[in-house]
Amino acid sequence: MGNSRNNQTNSFIKWVIIAFDFAILNGLLGLFSKFHPSESLWEADRLEVFSLACNMAMVLAQWKFTTIIHQRFISAGDILRRVVDLVLLQTFCAYVLMKIVDIGLPVGWLLLEIGLCQMLILPVVRFFERSLIKLLRSKGSNLRAFTLVGNDPELMNVYVKLALNPTLGYRVNGYYADEDYKVEEGKKLDFERLGTLKDFIAAVEQNEHIDLGEEVYVCLPKSESRLIRHISNYCDAHVIRFYYVPTSVEKTGIHLKREFLDDIEIFTTHEIPLESFVNKFFKRTFDIVFSFFVVCFEMVFVFPIVALIIKKQSPGPIFFKQLRTGMNGKDFMCYKFRSMAVNSDSDTVQAVKDDPRKFPFGSFMRKYNIDELPQFLNVLKGDMSIVGPRPHMLYHTEVYSRLIQKYMVRHFVKPGITGWAQVSGFRGETHELWQMEERVKRDIWYIEHWTPWLDFRIIWMTLKSFVVHDEQAY
Repeated sequence: MGNSRNNQTNSFIKWVIIAFDFAILNGLLGLFSKFHPSESLWEADRLEVFSLACNMAMVLAQWKFTTIIHQRFISAGDILRRVVDLVLLQTFCAYVLMKIVDIGLPVGWLLLEIGLCQMLILPVVRFFERSLIKLLRSKGSNLRAFTLVGNDPELMNVYVKLALNPTLGYRVNGYYADEDYKVEEGKKLDFERLGTLKDFIAAVEQNEHIDLGEEVYVCLPKSESRLIRHISNYCDAHVIRFYYVPTSVEKTGIHLKREFLDDIEIFTTHEIPLESFVNKFFKRTFDIVFSFFVVCFEMVFVFPIVALIIKKQSPGPIFFKQLRTGMNGKDFMCYKFRSMAVNSDSDTVQAVKDDPRKFPFGSFMRKYNIDELPQFLNVLKGDMSIVGPRPHMLYHTEVYSRLIQKYMVRHFVKPGITGWAQVSGFRGETHELWQMEERVKRDIWYIEHWTPWLDFRIIWMTLKSFVVHDEQAY
């Protein structure tokens, strides 16, 4: 019953969002019919044909790339990619339909204008739609129940991941285990033990109906393969999603990715999408094009003003140059606008809040990342990328590579002007070792999960930080 109700709710949400997409399209068509400079060339019947073609194209685009924001585990990058695919297909189909009808008026540029407007409006609309869905779930609606089966402590990680994030919309039904789950002293579980493993196995083998919710997470030793298969078959028969969680004993202690050596299944420590020629070509092309325009703008509008103020407030060079660790551990010369007085500690000491080495305009530049702009020259040279792990000074590479086991993994790709660690709360000074460890974890996650859409998301989050100031920027 709960699964059916959830499906109905998700279906309702999806159709409401689709209706909004059509409303936006027809709103743009209405604005065109009243205010566009070429509107006077269109007769009423031709305008109706054009509107009909655009709406038919939207039907086809929605059929192929309908919204996915109601799904529980979905990233902003996935949503953005879906919007781009939707708009591109809608624009293309509308163009083809208008060419078939051939009303004798040019429609190519008009469709591009409408498509561009949709490309700008829909991501913003999706952001608010997604926020409303998260709010709905955090208030207790559109919940999905799940049950845990097994004695292994690994299941507590599943509980923490699903149930303790209310915006995902999960509610724990309970658990079957021979012993009570252990929690930190002074804390108490907000769900109960439904029975022992023996109780659960007996019910499954007799095919009794058990209230397990919509999903079951089973953590049993692989040696119990017959029982695991039996539970899986039971879930299939009762339309329950089955998930197998490896036990903590079976885990290797390292993060492994599955690959195939012909027909042999093997595992590797790191899967790096940017090792692909196509991905490297796309990322490098974007880096060059984007950086070229930024450098041109910087040379004309930014450099003269910044150079004048730096010279006025602090004697010394305009640029700060420092060797940093780059791709494959090779050193390169990194460029920044100088934000501090010339000092002998710059290669070993991080900038701190209220650092006495900073001059007034230097503090302003660091607060709004203006000092990083010359690094677009590093991008054009090929030493850096726009997005990637931040390059560290050689001293920090030497120190942290000894203290953090996987520290050097972050050098499998080019360093970036901005990165996933920086936009997810780990930028600036690292007071304690755990802060650098978390930064490294996020850098490795970025390397293993890279997509163009993830880069666009990080760039967007970086630009947004100019408006919503990051307290770690100093």
